[in-house]
Amino acid sequence: MLIKQEFEVAQPIEKVWEFCQDIPNVASCLPGANLTDEIAEDHYEGNVAIRLGPVQMQFAGRAAVKERDEASKTIVVDAAGADQKGRGQANLGLTARLVPTANGTRVEVEQDLQLSGAAAQYGRGMVSDVSAVMLRDFATNMQARIDAYDKGVPLGEMEAPKSAGGFSIGLAAAWMALKRVARRFFGPYDPARV
Repeated sequence: MLIKQEFEVAQPIEKVWEFCQDIPNVASCLPGANLTDEIAEDHYEGNVAIRLGPVQMQFAGRAAVKERDEASKTIVVDAAGADQKGRGQANLGLTARLVPTANGTRVEVEQDLQLSGAAAQYGRGMVSDVSAVMLRDFATNMQARIDAYDKGVPLGEMEAPKSAGGFSIGLAAAWMALKRVARRFFGPYDPARV
């Protein structure tokens, strides 16, 4: 399934690009993610904990930076992992492109996500909603880390970013799903109808 999202960081594109070169630091901004080892240049092992509905899964796997294009400010990452309890697998192709804006930098993210096992039983809507909540939290954490670095705090001395727990991600995704269903049933909000 192809998921496209974007967010904005209130920092110049060169600063955001520099931040994106430190993959362990970038990964620490993703709720539930933990890189455990750099096994070769731009190749990492780690795990990601995620809740899809009532199921919490812990994926262990590998990620590799396949491409860095400084001219277009684009990074391509491939990742694959399996749930540690054998309930499913995930493969992810991720492309992130930085675009300068009047207020900073827009980060355009395209994810090609393939799920199997227990995770695959959830519909595109639920997976997209959970992905949107995780990306929102990622953007908040990334902004905080870049701001701290900008104030002179060395990356190694920064606190780990606060990430949303499984319950809050699930609750936010459920709220997004409820709003989507309400829009389908009732149509867009029109104050004149009230």
